Formats: sequence, structure tokens, C-alpha cells
Amino acid sequence: MFGIADYGAFVIAIVVFLAIPGPGNLALITSTSKGGVKGGLAATMGVIAGDQVLMWAAVAGVAALLAATPALFGAVQWLGAIYLAWLGWKMLSAKPGDAPVLNIRPRQYFQQAAAITLLNPKAIVFYMAFFPLFVDPARHQGLITFGAMAATIAALTFAYGLGMTLIVHFLAERLRANPTIGRVLEKVAGVFLIGFGVKLALSK
Repeated sequence: MFGIADYGAFVIAIVVFLAIPGPGNLALITSTSKGGVKGGLAATMGVIAGDQVLMWAAVAGVAALLAATPALFGAVQWLGAIYLAWLGWKMLSAKPGDAPVLNIRPRQYFQQAAAITLLNPKAIVFYMAFFPLFVDPARHQGLITFGAMAATIAALTFAYGLGMTLIVHFLAERLRANPTIGRVLEKVAGVFLIGFGVKLALSK
């Protein structure tokens, strides 16, 4: 299909990657718990937008530039690490009654999730390594093939984000009856964000 080798395996691989815990998933969960379905969907669109930028940057060969310029790669990597750690610290240090770290307006949820996605330069390298695994050299159609891959990833991400949003919203409605549990979960989310930031900063 469109020069994609084993389309079924490609879809399964994307679904598996989507389910792996990471900053994007955490942003989606937190946005939904704070902003409801609108917040979750806005965060999902932010992840999709960030992913599309990274995918097409990978196709354009930005990964090769980052690999050839370690200082640039390191700078973006540290920027992403600091941003994640800052969000995590804001969650950990928040007191009852404080304004939420992730704001209520959907546009801000979108921007937050897009920024978290974009500030991981390793994702570009990942796409550069991942795409060739599913490109059929005999039937490759250039940008059409990569466009079909990008569209598939966007569609799967939206379906996954919608499902996660509905599940989290269902649970959040029940957790609101017990504010203590909500505060504990926010602290846990903060710890995980700091952990993701440290992992990004120390990864080679």
C-alpha cells in the first residue's frame, strides 16, 4: 500500500509505540484530568502536530544535521529536559487552591503537548531509523509513501488519544469527589515528568 512494506505490521508497531509511557501520554492524561474531554483532545492534536513536524523534519534529513552537529543536538536535548523538569517541579510544588500547571484553555493544552513532543530531538532520529524498516524499495513512491505513513500515524494517534481521553475523563469524574486523590496523582505526575527530563538529559 503506497509503497509501505507490510502495512499491518506498521500499524501494530505504531500502536505499541503509542502505548509506551512517556511525556506525551502524561501530558494527555494530565490535560484530560484538568480540562476534560476538550483538554484531552486539544493535547492529542498538540501531540499530532508535534509528531508531524518531527516526522517531516526527519524526512528532510534534519536527523543527519543533528548527528553531524552534536552541540546543536545536545542543546535541544537539554532544553527539552529542562522544560519537562520545570513542569514536574511546578506540579510537585503546587499547593491546594493554586492555579493548575496545565492551563484550562484548550489552545494552551495544545501548545503544551506540542512543545513536549517537539522538545525531544531523539524522536527525529527515531523516525529516520523507523521509516526505512517499512519502505518497500521496489514500490516506493517518494513523498506519497512518507505522506501515507504520516497520515496513518496521525489517524492512529487521534484514535488512541480519543480513547485515552474518554477513559481518563470517566475516571476523573469519580476522582473529583476525593480531592486528596487528585492532589496525590498530580504529585506522581510531577515526579514522572522530572524523571523523563532527567532521562532525556542523561541519554546518549
